[in-house]
Amino acid sequence: MTDPALLLDRAAIAATVERLGAEIAADHPDDVVLVGVLKGAAILLADLARAVRGPAVAVTCMAISRFAPDSGRVRILHDVDLDLTDRDVVLVEDLIDTGLTAAFLVRTLRERGARRVSVCALLDRSVRRIVPLDVEYRGLEIDEAFVVGYGLHVGDRYRNLPDIHVLDRSVIEADPAAYDRILYGDRA
Repeated sequence: MTDPALLLDRAAIAATVERLGAEIAADHPDDVVLVGVLKGAAILLADLARAVRGPAVAVTCMAISRFAPDSGRVRILHDVDLDLTDRDVVLVEDLIDTGLTAAFLVRTLRERGARRVSVCALLDRSVRRIVPLDVEYRGLEIDEAFVVGYGLHVGDRYRNLPDIHVLDRSVIEADPAAYDRILYGDRA
Protein backbone atom coordinates (compact mmCIF):
# COMPACT_ATOMS: atom_id res chain seq x y z
CA MET A 1 0.00 0.00 0.00
CA THR A 2 1.24 3.46 -0.90
CA ASP A 3 1.50 5.82 2.06
CA PRO A 4 -0.62 8.96 1.87
CA ALA A 5 1.12 12.09 0.65
CA LEU A 6 0.48 15.45 2.26
CA LEU A 7 -0.96 17.89 -0.29
CA LEU A 8 -1.77 20.81 2.02
CA ASP A 9 -1.12 21.07 5.73
CA ARG A 10 -3.34 23.15 8.00
CA ALA A 11 -1.08 26.19 7.76
CA ALA A 12 -1.17 26.12 3.94
CA ILE A 13 -4.94 25.63 4.01
CA ALA A 14 -5.35 28.57 6.41
CA ALA A 15 -3.19 30.80 4.21
CA THR A 16 -5.16 29.77 1.11
CA VAL A 17 -8.50 30.44 2.80
CA GLU A 18 -7.27 33.84 3.99
CA ARG A 19 -6.23 34.70 0.42
CA LEU A 20 -9.59 33.59 -0.96
CA GLY A 21 -11.41 35.60 1.71
CA ALA A 22 -9.42 38.73 0.86
CA GLU A 23 -10.14 38.28 -2.86
CA ILE A 24 -13.86 37.89 -2.20
CA ALA A 25 -13.92 40.91 0.12
CA ALA A 26 -12.13 43.05 -2.48
CA ASP A 27 -14.63 42.10 -5.19
CA HIS A 28 -17.71 42.52 -2.96
CA PRO A 29 -17.19 45.67 -0.85
CA ASP A 30 -20.82 46.01 0.27
CA ASP A 31 -22.14 42.53 1.00
CA VAL A 32 -21.95 38.98 -0.24
CA VAL A 33 -23.83 35.72 0.25
CA LEU A 34 -21.68 32.61 0.59
CA VAL A 35 -23.54 29.47 -0.47
CA GLY A 36 -21.77 26.31 0.66
CA VAL A 37 -22.41 22.97 -0.99
CA LEU A 38 -22.94 20.36 1.71
CA LYS A 39 -21.36 18.31 3.07
CA GLY A 40 -17.91 18.76 1.59
CA ALA A 41 -17.72 22.55 1.75
CA ALA A 42 -18.97 22.88 5.35
CA ILE A 43 -15.53 23.27 6.92
CA LEU A 44 -14.29 25.57 4.16
CA LEU A 45 -17.48 27.65 4.36
CA ALA A 46 -17.05 28.29 8.09
CA ASP A 47 -13.40 29.28 7.72
CA LEU A 48 -14.05 31.34 4.59
CA ALA A 49 -16.90 33.30 6.20
CA ARG A 50 -14.47 34.42 8.91
CA ALA A 51 -11.80 35.27 6.32
CA VAL A 52 -14.06 37.61 4.31
CA ARG A 53 -13.37 40.81 6.21
CA GLY A 54 -15.00 44.11 5.33
CA PRO A 55 -18.34 43.43 3.71
CA ALA A 56 -21.37 41.99 5.43
CA VAL A 57 -21.40 38.23 4.90
CA ALA A 58 -24.52 36.09 4.82
CA VAL A 59 -24.10 32.33 4.87
CA THR A 60 -26.43 29.63 3.61
CA CYS A 61 -26.10 26.11 2.25
CA MET A 62 -27.39 23.82 -0.43
CA ALA A 63 -27.35 20.05 -0.31
CA ILE A 64 -27.57 17.95 -3.41
CA SER A 65 -27.88 14.32 -4.33
CA ARG A 66 -26.28 13.10 -7.50
CA PHE A 67 -28.44 10.96 -9.78
CA ALA A 68 -25.39 9.46 -11.47
CA PRO A 69 -21.65 10.09 -11.01
CA ASP A 70 -20.18 12.65 -13.42
CA SER A 71 -23.60 13.24 -15.01
CA GLY A 72 -24.14 16.71 -13.59
CA ARG A 73 -27.73 15.65 -12.94
CA VAL A 74 -28.58 16.40 -9.37
CA ARG A 75 -31.54 16.73 -7.09
CA ILE A 76 -31.59 19.55 -4.56
CA LEU A 77 -32.11 18.11 -1.08
CA HIS A 78 -31.76 21.42 0.77
CA ASP A 79 -32.17 24.76 -0.93
CA VAL A 80 -30.93 28.19 0.10
CA ASP A 81 -32.99 29.81 2.82
CA LEU A 82 -32.23 33.42 1.92
CA ASP A 83 -33.71 35.73 -0.67
CA LEU A 84 -30.95 36.11 -3.27
CA THR A 85 -32.73 38.75 -5.37
CA ASP A 86 -30.23 41.39 -6.53
CA ARG A 87 -27.48 40.04 -4.29
CA ASP A 88 -23.92 38.98 -5.05
CA VAL A 89 -23.49 35.26 -4.39
CA VAL A 90 -20.37 33.13 -4.15
CA LEU A 91 -20.90 29.39 -4.55
CA VAL A 92 -18.40 27.65 -2.23
CA GLU A 93 -17.16 24.17 -3.17
CA ASP A 94 -14.43 22.02 -1.64
CA LEU A 95 -13.42 20.51 -5.01
CA ILE A 96 -14.59 21.17 -8.54
CA ASP A 97 -14.01 18.36 -10.97
CA THR A 98 -16.06 18.05 -14.18
CA GLY A 99 -17.87 21.30 -13.45
CA LEU A 100 -21.26 19.75 -14.18
CA THR A 101 -22.66 20.09 -10.68
CA ALA A 102 -21.21 23.56 -10.12
CA ALA A 103 -22.58 24.78 -13.47
CA PHE A 104 -26.02 23.44 -12.51
CA LEU A 105 -25.87 25.21 -9.14
CA VAL A 106 -24.69 28.49 -10.71
CA ARG A 107 -27.70 28.39 -13.07
CA THR A 108 -29.99 27.57 -10.16
CA LEU A 109 -28.70 30.49 -8.07
CA ARG A 110 -29.13 32.85 -11.02
CA GLU A 111 -32.71 31.60 -11.37
CA ARG A 112 -33.20 32.52 -7.68
CA GLY A 113 -32.56 36.16 -8.70
CA ALA A 114 -28.90 36.61 -7.76
CA ARG A 115 -27.37 39.69 -9.38
CA ARG A 116 -24.00 37.99 -9.76
CA VAL A 117 -22.87 34.44 -9.06
CA SER A 118 -19.19 33.61 -8.67
CA VAL A 119 -17.53 30.30 -7.85
CA CYS A 120 -14.97 29.62 -5.12
CA ALA A 121 -13.22 26.26 -4.87
CA LEU A 122 -10.49 25.26 -2.48
CA LEU A 123 -9.32 22.69 -5.04
CA ASP A 124 -9.92 22.79 -8.79
CA ARG A 125 -9.32 19.78 -11.00
CA SER A 126 -9.82 21.56 -14.31
CA VAL A 127 -8.11 18.75 -16.26
CA ARG A 128 -11.41 16.87 -15.90
CA ARG A 129 -13.65 19.80 -16.81
CA ILE A 130 -16.51 18.81 -19.13
CA VAL A 131 -18.41 22.11 -19.22
CA PRO A 132 -17.04 25.64 -19.31
CA LEU A 133 -16.98 27.07 -15.81
CA ASP A 134 -15.31 30.18 -14.44
CA VAL A 135 -13.77 29.55 -11.04
CA GLU A 136 -13.13 33.11 -9.93
CA TYR A 137 -11.68 32.17 -6.56
CA ARG A 138 -9.38 29.15 -6.80
CA GLY A 139 -7.31 27.85 -3.93
CA LEU A 140 -5.15 25.29 -5.70
CA GLU A 141 -5.19 23.58 -9.07
CA ILE A 142 -4.73 19.82 -8.74
CA ASP A 143 -4.37 16.93 -11.16
CA GLU A 144 -6.10 13.54 -10.98
CA ALA A 145 -4.98 13.01 -7.37
CA PHE A 146 -7.50 11.38 -5.03
CA VAL A 147 -7.68 13.67 -1.98
CA VAL A 148 -9.24 13.55 1.47
CA GLY A 149 -9.35 15.77 4.54
CA TYR A 150 -10.70 19.23 5.39
CA GLY A 151 -14.18 18.21 4.26
CA LEU A 152 -13.09 15.95 1.40
CA HIS A 153 -14.00 12.33 1.97
CA VAL A 154 -14.41 8.81 0.75
CA GLY A 155 -17.51 7.10 2.08
CA ASP A 156 -17.81 9.88 4.69
CA ARG A 157 -14.36 9.02 6.06
CA TYR A 158 -11.53 11.50 6.58
CA ARG A 159 -13.63 14.73 6.37
CA ASN A 160 -12.43 15.71 9.83
CA LEU A 161 -8.70 15.59 9.04
CA PRO A 162 -7.17 19.06 9.38
CA ASP A 163 -4.80 18.51 6.44
CA ILE A 164 -5.43 17.37 2.87
CA HIS A 165 -3.84 14.08 1.85
CA VAL A 166 -3.42 12.26 -1.46
CA LEU A 167 -4.39 8.60 -1.31
CA ASP A 168 -3.95 5.71 -3.69
CA ARG A 169 -7.35 5.45 -5.41
CA SER A 170 -7.13 1.69 -6.01
CA VAL A 171 -6.34 1.02 -2.34
CA ILE A 172 -9.14 3.21 -1.01
CA GLU A 173 -11.69 1.81 -3.48
CA ALA A 174 -10.84 -1.73 -2.38
CA ASP A 175 -10.99 -0.86 1.33
CA PRO A 176 -12.32 2.56 2.44
CA ALA A 177 -10.78 2.02 5.88
CA ALA A 178 -7.34 1.12 4.54
CA TYR A 179 -5.75 4.39 5.66
CA ASP A 180 -7.51 4.73 9.02
CA ARG A 181 -4.55 3.74 11.19
CA ILE A 182 -2.11 5.90 9.22
CA LEU A 183 -4.29 9.01 9.09
CA TYR A 184 -6.00 8.73 12.47
CA GLY A 185 -3.19 7.06 14.42
CA ASP A 186 -4.26 5.69 17.76
CA ARG A 187 -7.83 6.93 17.25
CA ALA A 188 -8.45 4.31 14.52
